[in-house]
Amino acid sequence: MKFKRQQREELELNLTPLIDVVFLLLIFFMVSTTFQKESEISLQLPKASESSSESNTDNIEVVINAAGRFFVNDQELVKSDAESLQAALYKLIDGNRDIPLTIRADAQTPHQSVVTAMDAAGQLGMLRMSIATSQTPE
Repeated sequence: MKFKRQQREELELNLTPLIDVVFLLLIFFMVSTTFQKESEISLQLPKASESSSESNTDNIEVVINAAGRFFVNDQELVKSDAESLQAALYKLIDGNRDIPLTIRADAQTPHQSVVTAMDAAGQLGMLRMSIATSQTPE
């Protein structure tokens, strides 16, 4: 028996359809992916309630009128700057940094005045600070 050697055809793997499928999958995942923008700062937003939770009489109240003038416990400060407010708060807290502070500001108050009040309390290390809101009629 004489066997003839048959010539084999070279096998060739065509990668073009495979590459096409990979590109289609890549485009599908790029289009269908949703990106979530993460906030870099963690915030706890304030909530307004119907009744005041504080019934403590040792509460300090800072009122800021539309002109940006500061009133601490219904007494107007001579100067409306951070140092005067900080000095007035320092006298009232008398070393007790756990006294609650309520900031009440007119709707037309400059934002800088509210930030100044919060900064003055923060520099003194006051731990309990809240911003008063008014109820909107339903």
